[in-house]
Amino acid sequence: MMEALLSTLVRIFVPIFAASSMLTVGLRYSVREIIGPLRDVLGVITAVVANFVLVPLLAIAILWFIRIETPLAIGLIVVSTAAGAPMVIKLTQMAHEPVSFAASILVLLLLVTMIYMPFVIPRLASGDPISAVAIARPLLLTMLLPLGIAFLVRALSPRTATTLLPWAGKITNVALYVMLVATILGNLEEVLSVFGKGAILAALLLIAGAFAIGYVIGTFDKSEKIVLGFATAQRNFGAATVVAVQSFTDPGVLVMTVVCSTVALLLLPSARLMGKRKELL
Repeated sequence: MMEALLSTLVRIFVPIFAASSMLTVGLRYSVREIIGPLRDVLGVITAVVANFVLVPLLAIAILWFIRIETPLAIGLIVVSTAAGAPMVIKLTQMAHEPVSFAASILVLLLLVTMIYMPFVIPRLASGDPISAVAIARPLLLTMLLPLGIAFLVRALSPRTATTLLPWAGKITNVALYVMLVATILGNLEEVLSVFGKGAILAALLLIAGAFAIGYVIGTFDKSEKIVLGFATAQRNFGAATVVAVQSFTDPGVLVMTVVCSTVALLLLPSARLMGKRKELL
């Protein structure tokens, strides 16, 4: 009963968190401010290479050194191919880094993920072929659509945008806390089920290594390198879950996505610590 309740809370509050996060961005920034950083061609190439070439290669390298069950290994690869998560906005806010830049990178990664995953995943899949529509639909409805609506509201009525902005922020915070508690408690059994099998260590190495990749190869300034680090480390677990459920018959693939998403929660205290250090400087 409790497990079903927690699962329901996650299903409800994950899209609420995603939508309210994007509403907050669109109500605060203009389209020009979001698109501006994407004119840096070298920076865009760096972000794409980091997320869709180097992180999957990192996952493969990890699997060379840590031998885990095949379904768990496939789950790690699936997670490594999915980028563009709304949590990047919250991580950036907590670290006191430029949110407009984070939103730019987020939109870029979302669009590439919609094209990239349907191309890569069929080479791993054992279930029904995953379609671009299946991946794109939740991303469009919970992220790009709210962002577009917020841009429109801001353009037509800046006063309305100013009024709605604090409410969108409050909804984001409440959804985040509920999502975190429900995710940790609801997935505790799955995480413990793979304890001692190398899956948790593999997930830790993937998340930490992905952050290092984004930070080190970033061609931006220090603040933007930190944002790219978060954008590379925080994988799109929503898209990964869709793929794990629809394209694979072995539940171990989904279990690994859950393990990785739970481990990725460690990015939150890391971002908080960065933000406090910045306040002291």
